[in-house]
Amino acid sequence: MPQPDTVWFTTMLTVSDLSKNYGDFVAVDRISFSAGDGTVFGLLGPNGAGKSTTINCIAGLLKPTSGHAAVAGHDVVADGKAARSNLGVVPQELALYEDLPAIENLRYWGRAYGLTGQSLDTRVDEVLEHIGLSDRAKDLPKEFSGGMKRRLNFGCGIVHKPPVILLDEPTVGVDPQSRARLFEMVEAERDAGACVLYTTHYMEEAERLCDSLAIIDHGKLIAQGTVDELRAKLGARDVLQLTGHFPVEPTKQAISALIERGNDDLEFLSQDADSITLTLSQASQHLPAIFEAVTGTGGSVTETSLRSPNLETLFLLLTGKELRE
Repeated sequence: MPQPDTVWFTTMLTVSDLSKNYGDFVAVDRISFSAGDGTVFGLLGPNGAGKSTTINCIAGLLKPTSGHAAVAGHDVVADGKAARSNLGVVPQELALYEDLPAIENLRYWGRAYGLTGQSLDTRVDEVLEHIGLSDRAKDLPKEFSGGMKRRLNFGCGIVHKPPVILLDEPTVGVDPQSRARLFEMVEAERDAGACVLYTTHYMEEAERLCDSLAIIDHGKLIAQGTVDELRAKLGARDVLQLTGHFPVEPTKQAISALIERGNDDLEFLSQDADSITLTLSQASQHLPAIFEAVTGTGGSVTETSLRSPNLETLFLLLTGKELRE
């Protein structure tokens, strides 16, 4: 018997061994995940990781080289029309008609998805209220701020009440106030029962919005789980970044020697001539030995940064580089 607090989800989006190649270049490399109704699933990675390519394959804009994707049980290639009818897409590049009033943009996309008459009028009014543009309904998008355009772009993607929504970097280039409003809109769609796929390279967005997520880099899925599960992979380790001047090979050998001498909760992540990145627990115990090892090679430290565990730390741990690189 299920417990009273058991939450059941219907799987609305499935991606299975999805790959997309452009000649010899592999943009997406056999990634798999699924997401349920009433949840936000995050696809997290740096620019160029393969997030938009994955979105475009799910949306039917690109045909996968191999593997499958399904929306509400409909394969996006074999049953594309049914898949698209259950899908709302909010692209990174604005999909607006700048010389049509905001209300007409919404009416256009509503009609494209089969809404007519009173149903269309009622839904357009609801969306204008939802995105905070009721008072600007007859104004042209070309007169809007970047944040207002993003909100209208969002509205065009949800005007037909899709059960699955794809959001591709929806907060790019917006001010903090507009970003907060977009977060509220995403959460409202989730609370209404939609399955939301949210791509971003901002850790703070993933940590606020996502129930679960996949981290991808160079087209490969490198970690997947709930936010808490992914944080747990870090244990109690922090990330220490030293800035200064460091002879590359001597410094690497000196840090490696520290680890070999029993400092097994210290891990070397990356180094160049200007910075060193390590992950460690109990930083106060390690710092004197680390500084001694670095200066002993002729290196010098000008700045020290110690960060608490978060998803950005995990990305750094998994890839050896910053998320925004």
